[in-house]
Amino acid sequence: MKTIRRLIYREVLAAVLFVTVGFLALFFFFDFVDELPNVGKGVSGYHLTQALAYVTLMIPSHLYELLPITVLIGTIFVMARLAQSSEYTILRTSGLGPWRALRTLLALGLVFTLLTFAAGDYLSPAADRMAQLLKARLEGSISVGQTGAWLKERQPNHTYNVNVKALTPDGNMQGVRIFEADTRGLLVSVSQAAKARFSGDGAWVLENAERTSFNTQGEAAKVERVKVPSLRWPTEITSEMVSVALLKPDRMSTIDLFQYVSHLEANGQTSQRYEIEFWRKLFYPLSCMVMVVLALPFAYLHFRSGGITGYVFGGVLIGISFFLLTNVFGYIGNLQFWRPWVTAAAPGFIYSLVSLGAFGWLVLRR
Repeated sequence: MKTIRRLIYREVLAAVLFVTVGFLALFFFFDFVDELPNVGKGVSGYHLTQALAYVTLMIPSHLYELLPITVLIGTIFVMARLAQSSEYTILRTSGLGPWRALRTLLALGLVFTLLTFAAGDYLSPAADRMAQLLKARLEGSISVGQTGAWLKERQPNHTYNVNVKALTPDGNMQGVRIFEADTRGLLVSVSQAAKARFSGDGAWVLENAERTSFNTQGEAAKVERVKVPSLRWPTEITSEMVSVALLKPDRMSTIDLFQYVSHLEANGQTSQRYEIEFWRKLFYPLSCMVMVVLALPFAYLHFRSGGITGYVFGGVLIGISFFLLTNVFGYIGNLQFWRPWVTAAAPGFIYSLVSLGAFGWLVLRR
C-alpha cells in the first residue's frame, strides 16, 4: 500500500502544482495589466520594476484563494486519468478499496489544508502589508475612502471616537482627530494633529497638536483652545488595529481578526463583518479536504476516449461555484445578521454533503 500511496500522492501533487502555477501566472498577468496605467505616476514615480514587485507580492493572497479550487481540479484530473487508463481498476484489484482510497485522499487533503492555512494566516498578511507599504512609499500614504478610518474606544467616564486619515510608509499616522465625550454623550474636547505616532507604552503621541476643550459647567459655557508641540493620549488602540481599519479584513491574520473583533465588541461597535471573516479564516482551509472527497468519485466513472476534458472542465465549474457561494453567503450573512460561524461554514457543509452523496452513490452503491 505504501507504493500505491506514493503513486497517488506523487500524481496529485504534480497535478495540483501544475494547475496552481497556471492559475497564479494568469492572475499575475491580469494584475500586471491593471498596474500598467499607474506606471509613471505617484509622488516619486511608479516604475515598471516596482509594479512587478507589487504584483509579485499579491501572489500569496491569490494562492490562498485558489488552493481549494486547484486542489479540486488537480485531483479530479488525476482520478479521471487513472480511471480512463484502467490504472485505477488495477489499484482496486491490488487492495485499494473505497474507504482506503478515501483515507489516502483525506491525508493528502490535510496537507493542503495546512498549506492553505499557512498561506492565509502568515504569507498573505505579510506580503500584502509589504505591498501596501510599497504603494504608500510611492503614493505618500495608505488610506481608505475620503475620511480614512474611524475607531472607537471606551475609557472610564469617557468615550473616544478616533479618525485616522492615513498611514505613512514608516508606520506613523496622518490627519488624526480624537473626539472625547463624557458619560452623558456630550462633547468634551477635540484633539487633532497632522501627524501622530505610536509609542511603546500604550499611547499615541500627537505632534504639534491642537486641543479644543468645551466647558459647559457653570453659568457660562466657554471654549478653550491650546496648541502643544506634543500631546500624549493613552489608549489600547494598537497599530495593528489601525492597519486593520485601513486594510481589507480578508488580508488579516486570524489572531489580528480575533483581537479586532474583541475590541469592537468591548466598545459596543458592530463586528458582524469581521466575525464572518474570522470564522471564514478558520473554515476555508478545511475546504481542501472537501474537494479531495468530491474528486474521488471521478475515479469510478467510465470514460471514453477524450472524455476526460469534460470532467476536468466540470471540476473548474465546481471550484468557481464554491468560491462564488462562499462570497454570496458572506454578503447575505452580513446583511441579514446571520450567525457568523454558520455563514462561514455553510458553503463547506453544503459541498461536504454533495461530496459524501456522490461518494456513497458512485463508489459504495455502484
